[in-house]
Amino acid sequence: MNYRHLFFDLDHTLWDFDKNAMETLADVYQSLQLKDKGVSDFDLFCRQYLHHNAILWDRYHHGFISSEDLKWKRMWRTLLDFKIGSEELAKAMSHEFLERLPTKQNLFPYTHEILKHLKEKGYVLHLITNGFEKTQWRKLTNSNLGQYFEEVITSEASNSVKPNKEIFEYALKVTGAQLKESIMLGDNLDADIKGAINAGMDCVFVNHLKVELNGIQPTHIIYHLKELEAIL
Repeated sequence: MNYRHLFFDLDHTLWDFDKNAMETLADVYQSLQLKDKGVSDFDLFCRQYLHHNAILWDRYHHGFISSEDLKWKRMWRTLLDFKIGSEELAKAMSHEFLERLPTKQNLFPYTHEILKHLKEKGYVLHLITNGFEKTQWRKLTNSNLGQYFEEVITSEASNSVKPNKEIFEYALKVTGAQLKESIMLGDNLDADIKGAINAGMDCVFVNHLKVELNGIQPTHIIYHLKELEAIL
């Protein structure tokens, strides 16, 4: 295939969400004095947050909850694990988390190098993300990634979410790209890979965590971003 348009996912693919989230949770833990409020174990707090965040993102991907519910209920569910049932505190944590998170700059190894390399080869780079519009743009600005991308397609702007094929169709319309010259690159087997397959688009599974494929067959699989040089 002769690709021209490359559609990247952002979180967990280029921008290291887990590492950035850990730093942000530490900030929130200190700022809101959560230890004094009954959250006694910071490491457990982080693990439970990531657990609930993954579950609720999956529910959001499939249209079972709203973005607003996702934002605060991941905090609320985490607090419940510490027998704290304060919706007010959960919403305060959510607000502070979303203010601080986009300022973090941890990326996966070789992110800048591969994006620069692909741009220099003449590819047109875009993002398709289920992340929130304001938050994603701040991440791109603060991590200096915005320079590489022509269009940023978010679930909020497209009124759809990955893996729904409508967000991919919207992305093709916005960018003027043809399906046969486009490829999706992402870390999430459901949202990115099944989504692209459902839309008839080739895809690269960026398997940073070396997870099982569970019968899904991406066009390509890589385990490090540098491996894209052998594909594109």
